[in-house]
Amino acid sequence: MFNDCSDIVIRPFVIEKNIQALAVFIDGLVISDVLDDALRSLMILEGNESEIDRIVETALPVSQIQTADNYGELLLGILGGDTGIFVENHDRAILLGIRGPETRSVDEPSSESLVRGPREGFIENLRTNTALIRRKVKSPRLKMKPLVVGKHTNTNLVVSYIDGLADPALIDEVVQRIELIDIDSVIESGYIEEMIQDSAYSPFPQMQYTERPDVVASALLQGRVAILVDGTPFALLAPTIFLQLMQAAEDYYERFQIGTLLRWLRYLFLFMSLFTPALYVAITTFHPEMIPTSLLLSVSAAREAIPFPAVIEALIMEIIFEALREAGVRLPKSVGSAVGILGAIVIGQAAVEAGIVSAPMVIVVSITGIASFTIPHFNGAIAIRMLRFPLLILASLFGIFGILLGTMIILGHMANLRSFGVPYLSPIGPTKWSDLKDALIRSPQWNLTTRPSFLGVQNPVRLGQELPEEIKQNNGLKGQHISHPHANNRQGGTQDDQGKE
Repeated sequence: MFNDCSDIVIRPFVIEKNIQALAVFIDGLVISDVLDDALRSLMILEGNESEIDRIVETALPVSQIQTADNYGELLLGILGGDTGIFVENHDRAILLGIRGPETRSVDEPSSESLVRGPREGFIENLRTNTALIRRKVKSPRLKMKPLVVGKHTNTNLVVSYIDGLADPALIDEVVQRIELIDIDSVIESGYIEEMIQDSAYSPFPQMQYTERPDVVASALLQGRVAILVDGTPFALLAPTIFLQLMQAAEDYYERFQIGTLLRWLRYLFLFMSLFTPALYVAITTFHPEMIPTSLLLSVSAAREAIPFPAVIEALIMEIIFEALREAGVRLPKSVGSAVGILGAIVIGQAAVEAGIVSAPMVIVVSITGIASFTIPHFNGAIAIRMLRFPLLILASLFGIFGILLGTMIILGHMANLRSFGVPYLSPIGPTKWSDLKDALIRSPQWNLTTRPSFLGVQNPVRLGQELPEEIKQNNGLKGQHISHPHANNRQGGTQDDQGKE
């Protein structure tokens, strides 16, 4: 089976009393020092302890050990980085969990930069990622359900949730959709996202992805479910609504006034990113009476020598801008940003001087591009960038009425979307008044007393003076208070000291 596999190491050795044994592992996926110590312990094993159970209990200095009685389980462990130990005359093998360290250290995520907040992000190692979440949520209710997907890759993934918070129906639905995936390879979490989302043909993402452990911990505490895939630093969160794509983790780390202001700015620039080119084309083509006379004369003078209609101008500049943005992403970081900025300036100036596009169009496209950068999540921003082009075409055909028609189609589509059964426009449509305090605005932490009701969580209480009695019993507290040795001294010393005073 492992013919022509140069990285597979098959190491025969002899246990005490001339018992033949065999170690099988993948070079580069195990910790060599720990493996050497384990094999040395078996080679010098004294007495008559050749039974598998006795070897596991007394001879191997490894914390993670399990046995396998079939080749499927054994090969899955070896190919994942474990070491298989065969012992003569036994129908079970030993799997030593001595997998090597991650390929890179935990560092600040590059795709979700913050001014204030944790500086750690996920990496490509699944167990490191689960440990980062466990550090945030130190509760035995945090569950990590393991699954394997991919016939050839046998990719490990974990469905994480908090027992007692997340809706059991949601958990079962997520697990069932993943188990129904029949594919030969899963390289990144995007494979899983595309397979289990509700509407595959919608431009709007129905699952949020992030590489920040604090974002995943916050989502789990809301009652959502996280999917972590081995080999990628991006975790998936379900369900996801549109308003969550407009929120950043920093909204909750700064004071609520700042968080609310930033959200309003994002919504303002969202509309500018979506409608500015279409409005410019519609007004200059069909509704010039909407522009003040002085501005209309300036725009007309700028467009006088342009050989193309406004819609062609807009399409040329939008396509060039998208090409520059893509080039800036694909080029090395040292030159990518310089190419994007200088390319936009040079090409825009040259196009205006050559008479291909007008100066107002360059300004409109520049404002649109800057506005799209304010959307926190890339998959939400790319959806807006995609919808900009159909609105541009409708505006060139029907003017303002075309923009209204396109807006109605977009809103109707969003209202019809579901993410694991949750309406995509929640809590605005359908309206949940109790959830609006963390939608368009960010209320103070002391006012966010409940979790989002549209998630159907089992325990909606997030903050309160007294926990309900049934919650205390479920947590094993039973209403008892833990006495602190200095609990009575918080107001200034012991009773004797107070008496002396």
